[in-house]
Amino acid sequence: MIEITFGEKLSDVSYNDRAGAYLISVKNGKMAVVETPKGYFLIGGGINTDESHVDCIKREAIEEIGHIVTVKKYICSAEEYITREKRGYFHPIQYYYEGEIGEKTVNPIEMDHVFKWIPIEESESKLFFKSQKWAVKKWMSTQ
Repeated sequence: MIEITFGEKLSDVSYNDRAGAYLISVKNGKMAVVETPKGYFLIGGGINTDESHVDCIKREAIEEIGHIVTVKKYICSAEEYITREKRGYFHPIQYYYEGEIGEKTVNPIEMDHVFKWIPIEESESKLFFKSQKWAVKKWMSTQ
C-alpha cells in the first residue's frame, strides 16, 4: 500500500511505472547514499521480475557500492509522478527499508555511483526524490 503521493498524475499521458526498493542506513549520525551525475539517492533501485524487495536492495548495493547489506525492517512506501528529460513521464513507486551496510566484497559495477556517508540533516537538501526525503523524515520520527 502506497502511503503518500508526490506530484500530480496527468490523465492524458502514459507513465513509465517503476517499482523500486531502497535502504535507509544510518551510522553515527550519517546516512549512506550514492552520488550520481543526477544527484544523491538512497541505495537501491528498480525491482526485477520475480525479485523480492530485500533481494533487490542486496543486488543494488553490490552493483552500486560493492558492499553487502543487511535489510532489517520495512519503513514506508511512496510514489511520485514526475517528468524527466530522458525518461518522459516517470512514476517511481518506492519501498523503503531500514538496514545496515556491511563489508565491501567487490568493486561496484555502476561507475558513476559514488558511495558516501552524509550527515543525516543534509538529506533534505541533497536527496533527489521528494519521496526519499519524506521516507528519511518518516524513519527519523521512529527513532
